[in-house]
Amino acid sequence: MPPSLSARDRLLCLADDALRMLAGGTGGREAQRTGRPCPAPATDAPHQAPEGSARRHAAALMRVNHAGEIAAQGLYHGQSLTAVDPAVRAHLRAAAREEGDHLAWCRERLNALHDRPSLLDPLWYTGALTMGALAGLVNDRTSLGFIVETERQVEAHLTEHLNALPAGDTADRAVVAQMRVDEAAHGAAARDCGAAELPAPVRAAMRIAGKVMTTVAYRV
Repeated sequence: MPPSLSARDRLLCLADDALRMLAGGTGGREAQRTGRPCPAPATDAPHQAPEGSARRHAAALMRVNHAGEIAAQGLYHGQSLTAVDPAVRAHLRAAAREEGDHLAWCRERLNALHDRPSLLDPLWYTGALTMGALAGLVNDRTSLGFIVETERQVEAHLTEHLNALPAGDTADRAVVAQMRVDEAAHGAAARDCGAAELPAPVRAAMRIAGKVMTTVAYRV
């Protein structure tokens, strides 16, 4: 998104991006993918793919991850809308592009597992969008602090997913492992940009909100 756009034009562009993403895309101008291929092995043997209850469990975990990436786009969209420093906006755009990759990978794995995204994706997006915009209104350092804490929590939850996925499910494990690497890098980059440490009550509230989302998205 060109930095010269007015706040109104940025809002219209982000609304267009959100509609494209929620309709099944991977984000618009603010979240163009880097073009990285899906980490899932292209030659994954059919007998290694999960079946039955294992397939349903793997699909539910990937639905949770997809919902998390929808929320990540909302967070970055909201933050970029209210960020002041052009360097912070550039950081948000770069992170959003990699999150766009994650969104596409999760969607690809859901299709391969013959399952669907969360029916509540619009709710996850709008909630994160609001939180990101409010964080940006405080100041850029607080906004970056939200990224650090979000990525810290996401990294922990992806580790749980790696432990929960069947050992033979090489495709989903490869996707989750690469996502975890990227999330850690996003958090580190935000810290390097001057992120502020969020107060303990805010971090706790974020953990509760994240737990609600992962629990509900697993089923709905």
